[in-house]
Amino acid sequence: MTDPRIVYGEALRKAKVLRSRRRRLWLGDKLEHPDDFDAMPHANDQPPKEPGNRSYVVPCASDFRDTILELAERRGVNAGELARAVLLLMPNEAAQFPDPGEPAPGDRETVILKSGANEGKNWRRKPRLQVRLAGGHDPAGIRSALALALAMDSGDYTVKIEDGRVPGSDQRLKEARSELTRLRYQVKAMSFEPLEQGIRKRADALYVLGFPPDVTPTTDEIKKRYRKLAAIHHPDSSQGEHRRMSQLNEAVAKLTKAK
Repeated sequence: MTDPRIVYGEALRKAKVLRSRRRRLWLGDKLEHPDDFDAMPHANDQPPKEPGNRSYVVPCASDFRDTILELAERRGVNAGELARAVLLLMPNEAAQFPDPGEPAPGDRETVILKSGANEGKNWRRKPRLQVRLAGGHDPAGIRSALALALAMDSGDYTVKIEDGRVPGSDQRLKEARSELTRLRYQVKAMSFEPLEQGIRKRADALYVLGFPPDVTPTTDEIKKRYRKLAAIHHPDSSQGEHRRMSQLNEAVAKLTKAK
């Protein structure tokens, strides 16, 4: 038979530990005391509850449900954690992503009721996903978030991560386009004006190829100049023009024929 004094002494010791713990917490001392584990319930006695979370039943097509569950299994998570990740990290994208919608009228599943007056009977219902998330969501928004997760997994939707300390890619692209417009204007301003009468004499050919009127370029110099200008004025280039390219060809023929 257990000595009542031992039982009473143990209860008194635990009461003192509880008072000591409350006092230390009140004083701001967050260090754990060895006796706390004897007096308080152990951490794994009861699973911690997620504060503010609730369960959602999300009706969806059976194919969609099965694909989500397969993705979750591959990632080592559950459907709720997939939705939570998208909703936390990409709320705007999730809000704008199309909702795959509820199951079609003929898309139903059969389950066996486990309680109530109809226990053991079959029940036809819409396919669904059951997820646990913070309050404030709706089934359509959860479906959209999960559909976005599928699109990202398949590669149909990509996420762009940028360093916020430097200009983003959109800003850099805007600056690059502005610089390209400026360069195109400069190239056009420096390009020769096509001659109305075409290449009639040697001076015309020298003008089109950009040589001074009183020089006699060698064949190699003519070819090098032609290659540079053809890269700019060829119709397949962004600055190309058929009329200028034609006069370049005429100018080369005029100067090389005279040699």
